[in-house]
Amino acid sequence: MTILQFREHFQGAFTNMLRWPQLRQLWTVVQNSPEGWYIYCVGQELPTQPVQVAELQRFIQEIDELLHREHEHDYCGIVYADNPEAPQMVKIFDPNNLGVVCGPSKGTVLPGWILSRIPPQSLDNPGILPENRKRWWQRLFPS
Repeated sequence: MTILQFREHFQGAFTNMLRWPQLRQLWTVVQNSPEGWYIYCVGQELPTQPVQVAELQRFIQEIDELLHREHEHDYCGIVYADNPEAPQMVKIFDPNNLGVVCGPSKGTVLPGWILSRIPPQSLDNPGILPENRKRWWQRLFPS
């Protein structure tokens, strides 16, 4: 895949996991085909290799816990998949950095994390990753 393909795919159509059960189903689909996933923490170093199955499982568990803990709503609405039944890319927005995810805003709010089967490329203007998110990420994936 080329840079253009990743960016074109990133800009394509995505489906919102509006309800928590939809998110659980998405995690199940990803976990049922765990090979070949890259995990990109936007604003951090780009991954060069897909993660191991155990790393993917741990990430899904940790990000799900983070979303439930910090997105204090009875709905999800901050995770998007290109195809929920056979995803190639999943955008996960940080509950503490939502800005205006949908609708007009002064700038683009990038997801905090991207699961992708397409090797990721750096996204423009990722902003500054808060220290608490850096620590969370480094705990999951120590250098």
